[in-house]
Amino acid sequence: MGYCINPKCKQRQNPDDSERCLNCGTELLIDQRFRLIKPLRPLDFRYRTEIFEVVDDKGTRKVMKVLRSQRPKEISLLERETLTLQLFNHPGIPRVIDDLFTVIPNNSSTELHCFVMQKFEGLNLEQWVKANGRISQALALNWLTQIVKIIDEVHRSGFFHRDIKPSNIIVQPDGQLGLIDFGAVREVTHSYLAKVSGSGGNDMGLGHHEITVLVTAGFTPLEQINGQAVPQSDFYALGRTLAYLVTGIHVTNLPTDPQTTRLIWRNKAQHIEKLFADLLDELMAPAPGKRPPSTQVILQRLEKLPQQIKFYRVTRSKTFMFSAIFTFIVLGSVGVFKIVLPGIANALVSEGQKLEAENKSENAQHFFKWAIKIHPQSSNKISSFYFEKAGRNLTNLKIAKNNLERAIEYNPQDVNAYINLGLVCQDLRQIECAIAHQKKAINIQPNNGILYYELGNIYDEFGKYKLAEEQYNIAIKLSQNAAASINNLSRLKNIEEKYHEAETLALKGLKLTENPEIKTTLYKNLGWAKLGQQQYIEAEKYLQKSMEIDSTKTDTYCLLAQVQDAVDKTTNARISWEVCMIAESSLPEVLIWRQQLLDRLSKN
Repeated sequence: MGYCINPKCKQRQNPDDSERCLNCGTELLIDQRFRLIKPLRPLDFRYRTEIFEVVDDKGTRKVMKVLRSQRPKEISLLERETLTLQLFNHPGIPRVIDDLFTVIPNNSSTELHCFVMQKFEGLNLEQWVKANGRISQALALNWLTQIVKIIDEVHRSGFFHRDIKPSNIIVQPDGQLGLIDFGAVREVTHSYLAKVSGSGGNDMGLGHHEITVLVTAGFTPLEQINGQAVPQSDFYALGRTLAYLVTGIHVTNLPTDPQTTRLIWRNKAQHIEKLFADLLDELMAPAPGKRPPSTQVILQRLEKLPQQIKFYRVTRSKTFMFSAIFTFIVLGSVGVFKIVLPGIANALVSEGQKLEAENKSENAQHFFKWAIKIHPQSSNKISSFYFEKAGRNLTNLKIAKNNLERAIEYNPQDVNAYINLGLVCQDLRQIECAIAHQKKAINIQPNNGILYYELGNIYDEFGKYKLAEEQYNIAIKLSQNAAASINNLSRLKNIEEKYHEAETLALKGLKLTENPEIKTTLYKNLGWAKLGQQQYIEAEKYLQKSMEIDSTKTDTYCLLAQVQDAVDKTTNARISWEVCMIAESSLPEVLIWRQQLLDRLSKN
C-alpha cells in the first residue's frame, strides 16, 4: 500500500502497483525516486508538516518531511532544518539524503516543500517505555551519556535543538540512540542572544524580546515558553526526559513543589541513587543559570559518576558503617583515626536521614545515636535536619530540641547549637527558652553583632519592641548585620508612628546594602513612613520599588492599598486590599490593617 502526497486528497491510500493516485491523480513516484509507504505520525492538520517513511528506487527506506504550509516563515524554518542537518557529522543525527525540493499535486497550484533524510530503525523512547516500563540506573546512565554526546555535536556546531523529548529520541536495534526532528533547531548567534536579553534581563538573566516559541507540555522550560530559549533549555528538556524514563510516568502526571516549581519524581524512582538524581535535578533546574553551563561539563560529570556512586554506596552501606563503628571503639583513641571520624559520622547521619524520609524513625534513631557517639558535633547536623523537616510540626520540633540539647552537652561552646535551639524554642513559642539560649550564644561571642540581631528578632516577634530596639542598636554599633538591624528598627519606628525616624533609618539602610531581600523591606518601610507623613506620591513610589524587587510581600500590598485609597485610586486600591486580605502573613501590623478595613466595611 502506498500513499498520496497531496494533503487535500480524500483517499490517500493506493495499491502498490499504482503510478498515480486513484482519487486525485497525483503522481505517486515523488521526485522520480521516492514512494511514500506509510505516515510516521497521524495525518492531522494540527501539524504543519507530514512525515512519511519512503522507499527509494534502490529499495532503501528513508524519511521524508513534507511541509503543507505556504507561509514564508514556515518554509524558511524547513530550509533551516535541511541546511542545519547537513552541517552535522554524528551517527546519532540523521543525514540529509536530498536537498529541499518542491512537489505540485495534480490540479493544484500549491507547492509542497519536501526533503529526505536517513531513517533510524527502532522505537522512540516513549514507545519503548510503554512497551518495557521504566529503565534501570545503568541504562539511564548509558542513554544520558549517548544523548549528551549528540547534543554536544549540535551545540558545538553553534545550534540548539529546542524540542528534546522521548518521542524525538530513537533507540536503534544495536542500542545506539538517535535524535530526530530538528524542525525547531536554532542557531546561537550574537543577534539571537541580544534578542533574548534585549530588555535588560529578568530574574532568570533573560530579556523579553519576542522569539519563535515551541512548546511541548512537560518538557519545555519556562524561558522557552516565554520566547527566550537558550542552549541550557535543551538540558531542562533532557532532564525531564530522563525523569520520564526512570519513573515510567509522564512528567505532566508528576507533582511539582509549589515553592520551588521543581519536579517531585525521586519517590517514584528509588532505584536511582542520590548523586545521579542530583545531576538530573540540576539539569531541569527552573532557572537556566542553575543548570550545567555546557555539554562538556555534563560529560565530565557523567564520566566520574559511576565511580562516585560506587564510593558513595560503599561508604553508606551498613557493613561499612558498622565496621567503622567497631574500628572507632577499638581505635578511637588513636589520633590519626580521629581525622576520619567526621566523615564516618556524616555517612551515618545521611543513612539516618534516608530512613527518616522512608518513615523508619526508629531505625533512623540508631544511626543518629552512633553518629553522635563517634562525633558529638553531628548532633547539630541532626537537629538542623529535624528543624528543617519540622516546619510547624510539634513532634519534630521537640525531637530537634532534644538533639540540640544533647549537642550542647557534648560541646558547651557550640554557638550554632545555642542559636538553633533558640530558633526551635521560638517556633515552640517558648520565649524564655529562646531568649536564654540566644543570650548564652552572646556570652560565648560577645562581639558578634549577628547574635544581637537574632536576639532582637526574638523580642520583636513576641512584641517586646523596646528590648528589640536595644539589641538592634547594639548590632548596628558592632557594624555586623547593620543593614538588617536598621531595617527592623525602621519598622519598629513606623509601628510607634515615629515616621521621621523611620524614614531616616530606611534611607541609611539603603546606602549600606545591595541585598535584594533587605532592600525590598527597606523600600517598604520608607513607603510606610511617607504614608504616615501623608506624602502619598513618594509613598507610592517607594512601595512600587519594593514590589519591583519582591512582589510577594503581603504588608507592601496593605500599605499600597492605603495610599491608593488616600488618592482615590479606587479600582487599584480594591485589588491591593484583596491581596492584603487573602495573602499569608503573621505580622501584627497586617492583622491590624485587616481589622481596620473590616471595621470600615461594617460601618458602610
